[in-house]
Amino acid sequence: MKKKLLSSILLVIIASLIPLKKAFSQDEQTVAANDLLEDEMLPNYQYEYIPDFTYEEIDKRVKAMDIEMSFELNDRIFSFIQYFTVRNRDYTKMVMARKDLFFPLFDETMAKYEMPLEIKYLSIIESGLDPQIRSRVGAMGLWQFMPATGGMYGMRINSDVDDRMDPDHSTESAAKYLKSLYRMFGDWEVAMAAYNCGPGNVRKAIRRSGGKKTFWEIYNYLPKETRSYIPQFQAMLYVLNHLEDHNFHLEEPTYAIAHEKIRFNRAFELSKLAELTNLCVADLERMNPAIKNKKVPDSNRSMAIRIPKSKSEYVKANLAWFTDSLSNPTSQLLAGIDEPEIISKPASAESTRVQSSIYKVRSGDVLGTIASRNGVTVTALKEWNNLSSNLIKVGQELKISSGTKSIIAQVSTNSGGKTLYIVQAGDSLWIISKKNPGLTVELIKRLNNLNNNTIKPGQRLIIS
Repeated sequence: MKKKLLSSILLVIIASLIPLKKAFSQDEQTVAANDLLEDEMLPNYQYEYIPDFTYEEIDKRVKAMDIEMSFELNDRIFSFIQYFTVRNRDYTKMVMARKDLFFPLFDETMAKYEMPLEIKYLSIIESGLDPQIRSRVGAMGLWQFMPATGGMYGMRINSDVDDRMDPDHSTESAAKYLKSLYRMFGDWEVAMAAYNCGPGNVRKAIRRSGGKKTFWEIYNYLPKETRSYIPQFQAMLYVLNHLEDHNFHLEEPTYAIAHEKIRFNRAFELSKLAELTNLCVADLERMNPAIKNKKVPDSNRSMAIRIPKSKSEYVKANLAWFTDSLSNPTSQLLAGIDEPEIISKPASAESTRVQSSIYKVRSGDVLGTIASRNGVTVTALKEWNNLSSNLIKVGQELKISSGTKSIIAQVSTNSGGKTLYIVQAGDSLWIISKKNPGLTVELIKRLNNLNNNTIKPGQRLIIS
């Protein structure tokens, strides 16, 4: 007994001698966790709020819509409304960003042909408002014309130009085709179904239904793809008219560039037109999607080209020069400047001391016109500004008239009483015509029996 008591006392003594760690309190654990959070970057999850809705709510909104076409909600349409507002919101956002590019054109065309304005939403189902999209079966453009149907409506389709991708031409053709289908079937929904699967398939569905005439009456007898076509159209018609109800907000709208159509009646490269107008080639391509290889071929030389309004007045005012410039290399248009051969009479030249000035290049400027306005030569301009070529940019500053300049007699009269112009370095027929009121490029060519626009420094031209 004594032994057991002694052993117990000994164990207590030994245990008391063992060092214990400091207790870890809940407060200290929280502080440690906070320190850890400060050192680490926590993920930042952003969720898009998608409002809930019921069939009854959508039905009420549909009935309140002020539209020309009949629209009665059903389960098929409701499922596509769910798709565009919940499951595939990205598609709806893409369409939102593009619609202002084309809807004004669609509205104008539908009104012209006395069609319901709602038909414009059909293009969203056809192409997603992409003018250059191609289907797996070869349909192209905003309205997805097949080559044969496009040809029926006068569209040019070749290796260089495809009018099915031209918004104006394709929209006009789509309106004509849909209007003819409406006359055929007497119902806009059935006309749109025929636009999708062809009038032959619609007639077959009408026969198989026992002579029914509305889309939903012949629904079960139409091809599978067409059965989804009209419900998608009606779903998109609803969605784009109730964007805020489904928390859609356009962040980066896209607007059409104001433009004017101009015919040059020449084959040319878009890059050449961009160079002459100081426009971006990509902008010209976007505005003229029917041009496939960045060039207007000779077979389509008469096609009208969309030019931004900011440049169209300048181009129209100088159309003769642009037309000549587009059809010839630059070296053939301007008088050569490598070795100027200026002819002048000593009595007609004088030296004057002038102050140096800075000219800021404006839109539409070329070295030849700048030199002409300032009474200097292109060679001198290039020399003063260390230019190795004739290329200049808008906003570029050019030094002009540093030191002594030569004022060279450019106009004289020959023994026959005809007025002669001596070609200066950097001149073109257009520049010469603008220096002399009443003179045109064609008149200069006729007076001097010129077959083309090639001229050279020192050449004497009759101008009157």
